[in-house]
Amino acid sequence: MKTTYTTKGQDEKISSITAEMNLAQFKDLEQALAPVLDSIADDTLRKTFERCFFNTIRTTAFFEEDGTVFLLTGDIPAMWLRDSAAQVLQYLFFADKCESVRKLIRGLFRKQLKLILTDPYANAFNRTANGNGHIDDLPTPIPEVWERKFELDSLCYPFFLAGKYYAKTGDDSIFTGDFDRAVDVMLDLFETEQHHAAKSPYYHDSDYQPKKEKFVGHGDPVAENGLVWSGYRPSDDCCEYGYYLPGNMFIVSILTTLAPIFRKKKDEARAARCEKLAEVVRRALDECAVTTKNGKKIYALETDGLGHYNLMDDANLPNLLSLPYIEYPYLDEEIYRNTRDFILCKENPYFFEGKAITGIGSPHTPNGYVWPLSLITEALTTNDAQRIREIVTMLVHSTGGTGYMHEAVYKDDDTVFTRPWFAWANSLFSYMVLCKLDAIVPNEKK
Repeated sequence: MKTTYTTKGQDEKISSITAEMNLAQFKDLEQALAPVLDSIADDTLRKTFERCFFNTIRTTAFFEEDGTVFLLTGDIPAMWLRDSAAQVLQYLFFADKCESVRKLIRGLFRKQLKLILTDPYANAFNRTANGNGHIDDLPTPIPEVWERKFELDSLCYPFFLAGKYYAKTGDDSIFTGDFDRAVDVMLDLFETEQHHAAKSPYYHDSDYQPKKEKFVGHGDPVAENGLVWSGYRPSDDCCEYGYYLPGNMFIVSILTTLAPIFRKKKDEARAARCEKLAEVVRRALDECAVTTKNGKKIYALETDGLGHYNLMDDANLPNLLSLPYIEYPYLDEEIYRNTRDFILCKENPYFFEGKAITGIGSPHTPNGYVWPLSLITEALTTNDAQRIREIVTMLVHSTGGTGYMHEAVYKDDDTVFTRPWFAWANSLFSYMVLCKLDAIVPNEKK
């Protein structure tokens, strides 16, 4: 795949010394995790889980002097708002017991807020204002920005993390002035992008995108119906149609979480604003998100609100498979089941079945490559214990001998994969194991 970014000779990655220093801060977390590791009898699963669990701390975390935390996405030396939030979710299980985890998440969230306030349309950022990244894109990103692809989930994920952290710990110290300002910026942007053609200042052009001509200026027409426009999917690929529906559902989810937080802060104005926008987007989703396939109602991935739908699913989250995971509060269970049946079969053009691994891939990677993220998400969104165990077995035996998850794995040969260092997939795998431990580990072994 073509690489269009530059690092200007500044290869930022965690050294082995820094990795050990990082891990030394988390002795309480190691102790808290020990009983979980002891409960996993399968040696391959236990070792894979432990590697993946600590991968973020060991390989991606920069603890800055100002108390913030910058997380590399892995083998790309930049921090994605989406990835960085997902990279620490597994640690939330222990946040009420471990001060090291609370310090990590507080520092990361402070960094995320600062980045949102730096450029709310950007998806990925540099550690410093070094000018690294996609410098040939138009408009040229500011030096702090690695890439400026507007994706709805980029703004949602930090608040998804904050809501979960607050629910686990009750620590309201994260709700600072920057929190209030970042929420205001997010709401302003979402309201603007409900009227993209008329009001939005955003455009983006990149020679990486085969459909780039659609997203110079304001893109193809969409109906103004209350949905929020997005240029790109969570895969960083262009949207075929302007309304990415799982992203809009994510907006409703996080605004539903934020409203009571503001109300508890006695900030009725922001609470009401969150509720109002959530209701407008929800009504639009009720009107536009559902179509039919084989005589059954299903959710579409994208629409323009003008009668056109994109029927597929992409492995990157949020996607259609992940709707329970992102906690969309108005999910129709029957429509979701129909959608799940469609996207987990060959009718979905990005579902691949192979000798090594079977699941959903992405147009972001070559044909026939399955993303472990899709299998992890499938396990997270089912209560079928047998299927969960099948998925875990498939995942731990399709790492190409590395013991880590990858971005995408060729369906017939797990030694052929993309991105050997992809922290998001490692974190989500360990998060899934913790969520589904009762299904994975027999009761008598715990």
